[in-house]
This record gives sequence, C-alpha cells and structure tokens, in this order.
Amino acid sequence: MRILLSFIFCGLVASSGNAYAPDPLNPVAERYAHLVLALGQHDPDYVDAFYGPAEWKTQAEKEKKSLDAIGAEAAELLKKLRVERTAAPLVESSDAGTSGDEMLKLRREYLQKQISALAARVRMVKGEKLRFDDESRALYDAVAPTFQDSHFDQIIAELEKKIPGTGPLWERYEKWRKPFVIPKEKLDTVFQLAIKECRARTLAHVTLPPNESFTVEYVTNKPWGGYNWYKGNFHSVIQVNTDLPTYIDRAVDLAAHEGYPGHHVYNSLLEKNLVRDRGWMEFSVYPLFSPQSLVAEGTANFGREVAFPTKTDRMKFEKEVLFPAAGIDASRADEYYAVQDLMKQLDYAVNEAARRLINGEIDESAAVQWLQKYAVMEPARAQQRVKFIQRYRSYVINYNLGEDMVRRYIEKRSGADPEKRWSEIAKLLSSPRLPSGLQ
Repeated sequence: MRILLSFIFCGLVASSGNAYAPDPLNPVAERYAHLVLALGQHDPDYVDAFYGPAEWKTQAEKEKKSLDAIGAEAAELLKKLRVERTAAPLVESSDAGTSGDEMLKLRREYLQKQISALAARVRMVKGEKLRFDDESRALYDAVAPTFQDSHFDQIIAELEKKIPGTGPLWERYEKWRKPFVIPKEKLDTVFQLAIKECRARTLAHVTLPPNESFTVEYVTNKPWGGYNWYKGNFHSVIQVNTDLPTYIDRAVDLAAHEGYPGHHVYNSLLEKNLVRDRGWMEFSVYPLFSPQSLVAEGTANFGREVAFPTKTDRMKFEKEVLFPAAGIDASRADEYYAVQDLMKQLDYAVNEAARRLINGEIDESAAVQWLQKYAVMEPARAQQRVKFIQRYRSYVINYNLGEDMVRRYIEKRSGADPEKRWSEIAKLLSSPRLPSGLQ
C-alpha cells in the first residue's frame, strides 16, 4: 500500500514516483469548489461533503454571494472551459488504469457537467420549475425510462402468486415478511457483521488508505433509510434510520451501499487518488444535486453484486451468519429472497410516482396510494418515500437508473469475470467519469 502524502493545494503533486504537471484547469476547478460552497449557503442540502481548506468554507459563510452572482460566475466558468484546451503533459505509472490524456478529458467533462448542473440548481433555488425529465437531465446528466402501469401490473401478478390471500397486497406482504425483521436490540450486531464481511471482500481486491474508517449511528425522523456523511481524511459517519422496521436483506444492502465498496470507498478513493495525489480540488467538495450523484449511487447499489458476485454466495453468508445473529429462521431464506427478487423489479415504480408528483399530475395523497399499489409499500413507508421525493425530487433516478448504467458499463468491460469486475469498478471509483461517459 502506498504512503499517503499530506494535502498539497497546488497544481504540481508528487506521489509514489508519479509526477503530474501543472494543469490549466486547476484555477477553474478551485473557483468551481468555491461556487459549490457559495450555493450551499442558499441550499442546505446542496453540499453533501467538503474536506478542502477550512478557510474556503469560512469565506463562503462571510461572503454569502447572491444567487445572481453565483449564476453569473458559473456562466463565466462554462465559457472559459469552452474556449480553453488542456495541453499539459502527464506522466503516470502503468498501473493507473486510465491514460493521462483520457483522465484530462474526463476532468474537463466533469467540470463542464458539474458547473452546468450547479447553474441549473441556482435557477431552481431562485424558483424555476422543471419537469421531472428536464430536471434529471439538467442535474444528473441522465433521463430515466418511463414505464406504464401495465409494466408493474405484470410483476404484481407474480407477487400475488407468492403471497396469496385477501386484502391489499401491501398488507399481505407486510404480514408475510414480519418474521424477517431484525430486532432492534440485535440491529447493530447484525449490521456490524455485514460491514465486516463487505469490508473484507473489498480489501481483498481494492487497496484502500490504511487509516480509512467509519462509525455507525442509529437515528430517527429522517426521509431516507441510510446516509453516508463523508468527513474527509478517509472517515465516514454512516447513519441508519430506525423509524421503520429493518429487514434482514437491508443489512448487506446498507453495509455495501453506504460502506464497502459503496459510498465510503468511493469518497476515500476520490480523496486519495484525485485530491491528494493530483491536487484536483474540485473533488474536495461534493454537491449532492449533480451528475456525480448518479455515479455515486449507481456504484453503491451495484457494489452489492460486486461484493457478492452470485446469489448463492450471498445466501450462504446470510444463512450461516446474519440470519442466526438476528434470530431469524434461516430455513426460510430462499423463500424470502424469491419474493425480494420480484420486489427488486418494482424499483422504477418510485420514479413513476416522483415523475407524476413533480409534473403536477398527482398530489401527495395520490402518490402515497400509487406507491402502496405499485411499489407494494405500507402507508408509513410510502409516506416516507413521498417525503423523500418532495425534498430530493428527481434524485430518485440515481438509485435504479444509476445502478443499471453502472452495471452495463462494468459488465461490458469485465464480462462474467469477478476479478475483472473488481478491477473495473475500482477504476471507476477512482475517476472523474460521469453518467454520459458510462458507455
């Protein structure tokens, strides 16, 4: 494992024998980082993480730039990027995974897309209303497919066969899966076991900074199920929401998504490889409403399949370790996951509820009812999801569409080889690649 260097906030950084020449994009990148912090003064959800110089944050708080000023500077930076060309040479070792020319090209595209999304978010904070697909295109560099009700009806019909009876399907489903709830007093034990396994599997394939770490907190009254707060210096705080029951499948899902090889690994590798090694300060700040989020959520979701490449592999671990730790009957694991496989096919139902709600086609109450029917959610869970949609809007596409886009990108390059899959996702997690580059 290579020795980590201290932060060097300049254009020339040396690491482990690699020399990176000064890059003309560095001044643009630094101004972009300042703009993200400035917009965060108007939009409390916008800055998801920042671990650059503390004085930058202090400066943003003191200046409190107007939205008009932020928008004008963003337009200026976009114009600057259009007329300039990066010609700085780059010397790298052969294990970098991506050529110097391609990394510089990806960096330029990253800045263009991220600044464009920032400008769109400025307009939204000022009151501009966008339709669902227009918003996701502007903020996340992607548009999710549209599904008719009939698409979900076919999946619902299969679920009806698995959970027969009378009354609404969501009601039968909640009753059926009640034995698979992790008792609250065992939640941390089960979650820690899942984290330990996901971390071990990740470390077997991906070199992480030696001092990386995270802590887990259990919280309530949140619109999400789990959240990774990256603090810099390779440390995360992962919060798990316990407002609603936590089911056994969520242990690995959360451990992989929020931790290994998900958000914690993604942020740690960006800090190590791009901020510390290269001095690319645009990655010291993470704006939530940006194309980067689709890659972040997509790799985090797909990371579950990378950590557990086959269903048999995951089932063996859960039956032998997690089910007993939770006090849940492991003999019903196959039955449980057969239903979960069908539920997974309903992922895009949330997008349709969000699209209709944001486009003004349905109201909050109708959105809750639609999720009860087509996402098979109990009322409390459907209401929680609608609160998430109202707060984060088209962000919902980053989970399902992001996962599908990342899966296609990785599998196109790795095939069925699990070792190659790890190699490809590690490269993606260490690069500036955005959704339009997932081809």
